[in-house]
Amino acid sequence: MPAYFVAEVEITNPDGFQPYGAAVGATLEQYGGRYLTRGGPAELIEGRPEPKRVVILEFADKAAVKRWYESPEYQKILPLRLNNSTGRALIVEGVG
Repeated sequence: MPAYFVAEVEITNPDGFQPYGAAVGATLEQYGGRYLTRGGPAELIEGRPEPKRVVILEFADKAAVKRWYESPEYQKILPLRLNNSTGRALIVEGVG
């Protein structure tokens, strides 16, 4: 069953974040992930606060998401995201 990595991110330092953005795609390919959306325009229709940037990644299953997230390749660049943005990330399992 597919699983999704969903991140809501506010970039606080675009220059510091740029190397992360440039490198993350290669880690996704290596672990079988793909972008479904990568920070395109979002329209809030319920609740608060207004999302800044939403990223949704698709993987074959929850285990694949975790393999990517915990991989040496992703862990190497993760501090670039964490140190230059705020937000939250989660894994959501799809339906079969």
